[in-house]
Amino acid sequence: MYPNLLDQKSREVVEISSEYILMSVLHNLLQGECNPDLRLLSCSILAPQCEKDKMIKPCRHVCENLRKNCLPAFDTIDMAWPYFLDCDRFFAGEEEGCYDPLAKLRGEPELAEEDLLVEVPTTLIQFTHHSYSKMVSILKKTASRCSHIARTYSIGRSFEGRDLFVIEFSTNPGHHDPMKPEFKYIGNMHGNEVVGKELLIYLAQYLCSEYLLGNPRIQTLINNTRIHLLPSLNPDGYELAAEEGAGYNGWINGRQTAQNLDLNRNFPDLTFEVYNRAGLRWARLDHIPIPQSYWEGKVAPETKAVMKWMRAIPFVLSASLHGGELVVTYPYDFSRHPLEEKMFSPTPDEKMFRLLAKAYADAHPIISDKSEARCGGNFVKRGGIINGAQWYSFTGGMADFNYLHTNCFEITLELGCEKFPLEEELYSAWHENKESLLTFMETVHRGIKGIVSDKFGNPIKNARISVKGIRHDVITAADGDYWRLLPPGRYIISAHATGYSKVMKRVTLPAKMRRAGRVDFLLRSLDTKPKNFLRGPMEDIYERYDPLEHFDPHAQHAQSEPREERGQPTRHNEKPWWWSYFSSLGQHKPLWLLKQR
Repeated sequence: MYPNLLDQKSREVVEISSEYILMSVLHNLLQGECNPDLRLLSCSILAPQCEKDKMIKPCRHVCENLRKNCLPAFDTIDMAWPYFLDCDRFFAGEEEGCYDPLAKLRGEPELAEEDLLVEVPTTLIQFTHHSYSKMVSILKKTASRCSHIARTYSIGRSFEGRDLFVIEFSTNPGHHDPMKPEFKYIGNMHGNEVVGKELLIYLAQYLCSEYLLGNPRIQTLINNTRIHLLPSLNPDGYELAAEEGAGYNGWINGRQTAQNLDLNRNFPDLTFEVYNRAGLRWARLDHIPIPQSYWEGKVAPETKAVMKWMRAIPFVLSASLHGGELVVTYPYDFSRHPLEEKMFSPTPDEKMFRLLAKAYADAHPIISDKSEARCGGNFVKRGGIINGAQWYSFTGGMADFNYLHTNCFEITLELGCEKFPLEEELYSAWHENKESLLTFMETVHRGIKGIVSDKFGNPIKNARISVKGIRHDVITAADGDYWRLLPPGRYIISAHATGYSKVMKRVTLPAKMRRAGRVDFLLRSLDTKPKNFLRGPMEDIYERYDPLEHFDPHAQHAQSEPREERGQPTRHNEKPWWWSYFSSLGQHKPLWLLKQR
């Protein structure tokens, strides 16, 4: 209906306006920030929603929240906030009957036909494919039903603006409890590999229902573990794959993100750093910083979101769910010889990784069945597991990054020959994987755990826990607690931190032990400060060098404005670099985008 809220009297007038052109190029100007939220918000002004010949204004609180989140991106390119997104002028309060133009983006579906039917019992899992909005709805309903042990949260946005939703299970949702290990499952990293996504949606419902029903195994698991399930890391790719439909066994469509990036090749290549350092006796082979050169390439917002997530939570164990084969792989995924595409490339924790991989494979009736034909590769003689680089080598994988940048051990699960199976095959997939999913989560309680503190009982953050003979340390979390996954055996464990003495202990882990042994350390403070050259292995790498938190995605594109130096004033008539985008508008250029100089 015209005129719209800007008094533009026809569609033709809208499409040649500076407001419309701004929305067309803003994605490039802001390097993907706030996309597509700003487009949808702008459309609610340029093409407002109508009911009964009356225009309805979008909600003011939506505009205010978006302005708060997106204004820094405008400031970065020295652009004023668009006048037509003035929250007080063009938007309305809820009491005036406004609407939320971003509701669908957040996965809040309209009333579906099935919602009009008698509600299905909430303990019943429906083995169907889930669109993005249906997935979000199921996760939120599940968290609401088990609100005392569950919650949903987002770790960030996809390139096209979809939230990367996680459902968490814990007796203290939203908080890390000292001595309680953190576990995560990640599905749908490749958008066309959908079995993992559906399994995690089913797993969330199963954990909630069984906990409420008093299942002792599930209650023990949730009472002693903080579990995070991220069903879809690549929701944009899934939507593209879903257009082909179930049963389409494509290997390309939807695999990558909307930016045409393979997320499992997009992480920093720290494995190459390890191979370069391996011969240096004192070189660190764990908690390796992200090289500055990594940020010169294209980093997907999904990748960045996961890396920040890993930084925020001290994960101990993880698995990424894929499709296209029937095998469990473990790091390293990148060959230690660059010319060898299939070369056994073990980590210092080879024995533990084999134990983790076998825990999943042995509980899986198809992967462990020696008579079962495989999709392409034959892993029967290997017990259904293989070192990733020995299968095929690639760089930038998420599993290697987990191991080399954080405390977390991650394996990769290839869960079926078909990447996007028919709906009637989903129940079988759940039946085959349910026990494996539970068993693998339970292995997070293997090895040792403890607290590192000083003589006053104060926790020591970032203390290093070393195992003699295994060149890979873990560091303590904010509460001084740690977890060190280890197979059965005898070990010499040491704890050390800057400014404290080193303490060593002998530990024996029996073969039948199924829970982590408690090994605490009390460190004595040193009277003298360590010399500078001794600080290298102990310093806090996240505070010392943190390109992930400080990386500016606009810096390499935006041309810097002239600055006042040595008393010379800035030239006030010089236009910003993005002004050329509006050169075709002649005298109608958007002067309202220029900040006062």
